[in-house]
Amino acid sequence: MAVELSRRLATENVPATGVEQVVEADAAECLALARRMKLPEVRALWCRFRLVPLGAGVVRAEGWLRARAVRECVVSLELFEAETEEHFAVRFVPAGTESENEDPDSEDELAYAAGEIDLGEAAVEQFALALDPWPRKPGAALPAAAADPEEGPFAALARRNLPH
Repeated sequence: MAVELSRRLATENVPATGVEQVVEADAAECLALARRMKLPEVRALWCRFRLVPLGAGVVRAEGWLRARAVRECVVSLELFEAETEEHFAVRFVPAGTESENEDPDSEDELAYAAGEIDLGEAAVEQFALALDPWPRKPGAALPAAAADPEEGPFAALARRNLPH
C-alpha cells in the first residue's frame, strides 16, 4: 500500500527519556492526501509528536495536529477553508500484540512491523478522525423552508390527519 505521507522512525531510536519529532506535509503530499481523503484541497498538515517508550516494544505518542483543508459546505455546497486542531495520544505496538481492550476511552493502538513506526501515516489517520463529517461554512444557514417543519416536504402529509 502506498502511503502519501510517510515518516518512518526506528523504535530503537526512541531514547528512554523520550524524543520529539515533527511531521510536515509538502505540497505533493498535500495533493495526494486530498485525493485519498476526497477533499477539494489539503493546504497544510503539521504534527508534533512526543514519543516515550513504555517497554516491550510499545511506544506512547502524544500528538498536536494542525491542518488546513478546503471543504464543501453541506448546506450551501460552497467551498471554504477549514482549520483543524487536535490533541491526541496513541500507542504504537508491535504487530500481533494489540490488546483486546474495547474501552472507547482507552488510547488507540497502531500496530507496526520491522521495528519502525510511521509517524506520517499516524498524523494522517488522526487528521481523518478529526475532520468534521458535516462541514458547514461559517454563516451558512438552512433555507427557511427546510428550517420550518410547517413548510417542509412532509407538511402536506402532516395536515391530512391520518389515523395512527
